[in-house]
Amino acid sequence: MFQTNRRRFLLSAAAGSAVLALDGIAPALAAGPQSSAPLAVRQIKAGLLDVGYHETGPADGRPVILLHGFPYDIHSFVDVAPLLARQGYRVIVPHLRGHGTTRFLDAATPRSGQQAAIGQDLVDLLDALRIPQAVLAGYDWGGRAACVAAALHPSRCAGLVSVNGYLIQDIAKAANPAPPAVEAGFWYQFYFLTERGRAGLTANRAGIARVMWKGNSPDWRFDDATFARAALAFDNPDYVDVVLHSYRHRLGHAPGFPEYARQEALLAAAPAIAAPAITLDGLSDGVIKATDGSQWQGKFTGPWQHRRIGGAGHNLPQETPQAFADAVAELARSADWRT
Repeated sequence: MFQTNRRRFLLSAAAGSAVLALDGIAPALAAGPQSSAPLAVRQIKAGLLDVGYHETGPADGRPVILLHGFPYDIHSFVDVAPLLARQGYRVIVPHLRGHGTTRFLDAATPRSGQQAAIGQDLVDLLDALRIPQAVLAGYDWGGRAACVAAALHPSRCAGLVSVNGYLIQDIAKAANPAPPAVEAGFWYQFYFLTERGRAGLTANRAGIARVMWKGNSPDWRFDDATFARAALAFDNPDYVDVVLHSYRHRLGHAPGFPEYARQEALLAAAPAIAAPAITLDGLSDGVIKATDGSQWQGKFTGPWQHRRIGGAGHNLPQETPQAFADAVAELARSADWRT
């Protein structure tokens, strides 16, 4: 059955490494009112971390890992997770390093936020949960972690869903300016390069996040309870250090840590992703303007579809959960699962 479904996906994306870029607007299918209850969290030691994660769905279901961004938390998938669990998938939603109940096991471990670190965290989690292969799906930091893992550990990725396309950073080009309107949306990245930014993030974690939420998703009408539930994740003791290192490293203002040097060297070559992939752009994204996906040609060498989602901003899974869940489920159904 899985081989049959895989052939269907291959045909829908044309043959081999061809791309199906959907220039039309994909409908924003909602899942009804957002769930209000907080997600239950388990803990597991994985690599350098004691990872807090939510799990739902049958334990023997095909696994999917859902990965949140910054400044957000696992509740970005509060409606996506049950949609997938009801279809029989084992759904795992971890707090990234520096967020929620995820903690470093050793006080001496560098609080790195670089892309190689969050990608390795994902692989370590798969190892700890004894999951040989999963569909990896995320946005923002989580989408980057999924892209890194898919590129460097292709055997672990049965399929990839990434909001805003290929998210592996080209740090060598960090000094190249973007158009002014784009630069304006990245105000927080430049703020975090300064010690004033460190003091500001330390004192105003929730306040900065709220401003970012509004700018990232200008059409999303989230309520105070939805924001407050997510903001609890920012009280993590490592939040400030991880966030600052992430932005300082990607912009060339902080070195990477030696333990990730090999991975960063591989990522600097912009490795292609061979897993079947669906990339998504929100038409109301206040950070990254939606495109037809053509700029990612050559970055996805397996079957690839690009979809533009109406009604979605930067936090696409929480704003249009059905559209995100549909992409994950389509890849999971068609995956060539290793047994």
